Amino acid sequence: MPGGEWIKDFPHAVTVCDLDGVILEMNEKAAASFREYGGKDLIGKSLLDCHPEPARSKLLQLLESGERNVYTIEKNGIRKLIYQVPWFRNNKRRGMVELSLEIPFDLPHFVR
Repeated sequence: MPGGEWIKDFPHAVTVCDLDGVILEMNEKAAASFREYGGKDLIGKSLLDCHPEPARSKLLQLLESGERNVYTIEKNGIRKLIYQVPWFRNNKRRGMVELSLEIPFDLPHFVR
């Protein structure tokens, strides 16, 4: 599975699952974000059980297709960029990684 020590204290949530949607890894920020649902105890459990429709169907589609999914959300006055992409080992797709990055409301955009 991807990761390393640097990711443990990375200041944004990182969650890793396998191709069946089973959570393999969460960093400290992800565990804190999902504390009310079990935090680190979610490792080994299915993400599919944590998502109502239509998010559950979207997750199934991503796990099957290996597509990337990127969007922003606002929750409790915090805006986040959600970036969901496949991860690979030995050039074989093994699951998905979700990065949840807190972003400012007035995020600058540059064309370079």
